Amino acid sequence: MKVNISNGVVVALISGLLLMGTSIPTNAQENKDKQPPKEQKKAAGQKTASKQDNKQQSKQQPPAQEQQAQANQQKQQRQQQGQAAQQQANKQQQKQQAQAQQQKQQSQAAQQQANKQQQKQQAQAEQQKQQSQAAQQQANKQQVRKQAQAEQQKQQQSQAAQQQANKQQVRQQAQAEQQKQQSQAAQQQANKQQVRQQRVEQQQQRQTQYRQELARQQNLNQQRTAQLQQQRRMAQYRYQQQYWARLQQIRIQNARYYSSNSNAYFYAAPNYRYSREGSYYETNQYGANLLRQSVNYGYEQGFRAGQADRQDRWQSNYQDSYGYQDANYGYSGYYVDQNDYNYYFREGFRRGYEDGYNSRYQYGRYSNGKYAILGSVLSLVLNLESLH
Repeated sequence: MKVNISNGVVVALISGLLLMGTSIPTNAQENKDKQPPKEQKKAAGQKTASKQDNKQQSKQQPPAQEQQAQANQQKQQRQQQGQAAQQQANKQQQKQQAQAQQQKQQSQAAQQQANKQQQKQQAQAEQQKQQSQAAQQQANKQQVRKQAQAEQQKQQQSQAAQQQANKQQVRQQAQAEQQKQQSQAAQQQANKQQVRQQRVEQQQQRQTQYRQELARQQNLNQQRTAQLQQQRRMAQYRYQQQYWARLQQIRIQNARYYSSNSNAYFYAAPNYRYSREGSYYETNQYGANLLRQSVNYGYEQGFRAGQADRQDRWQSNYQDSYGYQDANYGYSGYYVDQNDYNYYFREGFRRGYEDGYNSRYQYGRYSNGKYAILGSVLSLVLNLESLH
């Protein structure tokens, strides 16, 4: 604003100098008075030199020329004064511009300083914020770590307590299971002892029944021997004598075998089931083996009895044979009831008699000097079922 006002003053001053001819010397004189001492001295020197020149010219020129010279001199002075005023105005304007530029630079420097200060404050505030956040994060981490440690300790304690409880429970269960097993073992032992006692008593009853039957069969053997001699059935007579002699040998062998295996039989659990005439019976391995033997012995003795009747040219009748009526060949009162042994012996005897009388091997075979029933026929006759 100051620069614009100064420029207006300078323009007005120059215009006044150009329009006002008579007053220029006065104004010029006033401007000269206002100039600084150095410029005034310079102007005075120039004025003195100009006067001397003018005087010199006035001495040399006539009066008309002198007036013209004065006019030119005045014009030149006005031009010089205008130029000086213009220079002064320019200097003043440059000074004002320099001051304005300096003020602008100072303002910019102040603004930059303020900006730097603000940025510094913002940086400090951001640093403090980051430090606060870092501290908060550290505190959070510390808290989380403590919580995790507390939770882990709690879980460890809980797990330890649970493991201890589990161990205690397992120990109690093991003790209870051990007691149960001991109780079961004791019960099984008692049951085995009871079964053994029952089997001992049963075996004694079988022995008594077998001895009674043996005495009856001896009488029957004597009667049948006399009858065969009267009928002149010599082949059947020889077969019956062999049958009776072999029966006595097997009875002695069975007694020896039973003496060495009686305890094992008494304690052996039932593991087979068989059916006879609509009823089911259970037996152990010893009884199952004896039943298989009864069918095989029956087939063998039936085959020989059938051969004897065919050799004697006697009518086929397996029920009339002494072996079929006796049915105790190989039995000594052990392991199974006599009725069961007799039943399966006769089943084998009937099939063997038919093969022997008809000279065929439909139900059995001959191998190593013995007649034996086929395995498929044996399974069909016995129909043993495993209990396990």
